[in-house]
Amino acid sequence: MAKRLVVPGELVTEERKKLGSHVYISEGKIYSDSIGLVDDESNFASVVPLEGKYLPQVNDLVLGVISSEKFAGYVVDINSFYPSFISKKELREMLKPGSVVSAKVLKVNELNEVDLGSIRTFFGGEILTISPVKIPRVIGRDCSMLNVLKAGTKSNLIVGKNGWIWAKGGDTDLLKKAIDKIGAEAHMSNLTQRMSDFLGVKQQKNDAEYIEETEEMDEYEGEE
Repeated sequence: MAKRLVVPGELVTEERKKLGSHVYISEGKIYSDSIGLVDDESNFASVVPLEGKYLPQVNDLVLGVISSEKFAGYVVDINSFYPSFISKKELREMLKPGSVVSAKVLKVNELNEVDLGSIRTFFGGEILTISPVKIPRVIGRDCSMLNVLKAGTKSNLIVGKNGWIWAKGGDTDLLKKAIDKIGAEAHMSNLTQRMSDFLGVKQQKNDAEYIEETEEMDEYEGEE
C-alpha cells in the first residue's frame, strides 16, 4: 500500500494514537510539521521527512540512473521515494542498468509514479549530489552561480532539479568542494560572490546585481 504524502499543517489522522516524529496534536487531531510520508499503521502516528529526496513536478529536468529493464521500458532512479519510468517509445537506442540520463518529467500520477521523456544519455563523468531544495542556489539567478562553477573548475555540468549534478572534465575535486560549500552556506547572502572568491573567478558587480542576488536569496528561502 502506497504511503500518503503530506505537507506541513496537513491532517495525518483523526484517530487517537501516540505521537511519533514530525507530528503534533491540535484539537484532538494529529497534523504533520514537515513534508513527508505518513506512517500510521501502528499505535503511533509519524511522518518520515523527505529531506534529501526529490518531489517530482511536471516539466522538471532531472538526472537519473537506469536501475532495471522491463518489457516496455526502464525503471529509473531519480532520487525520489517514488518509481519513475522511461518508455522504450521515447528512445532511439537501448539503455542498460547504470546508464546516466537526463530527462523531463512528463507525468506524475495520483500514486506519484513518474513518466519521463526527452531522454539524453551521458557517457563518462560522475554524479554529484546536494539536497534538492538547494538546487536554486547551485544555478543562481540567470545561471550566475552555475557560470561561476563552470569558470572556476572548467567542468562540464548538467544540473537536475532532483539534486543530482552530472560533471565531466576539469577539476572535479575542486567542484565537489564547491558543491559542499554551497550546501553548507545556501542560507547565507552574497553566496555567488563568496563562491567566486573561493574558486578564484573574477566578478564585478554593480548595485543592480547585488539586488538580484538578494532576490535570488528570497526565492531560495521560499523553496524551503
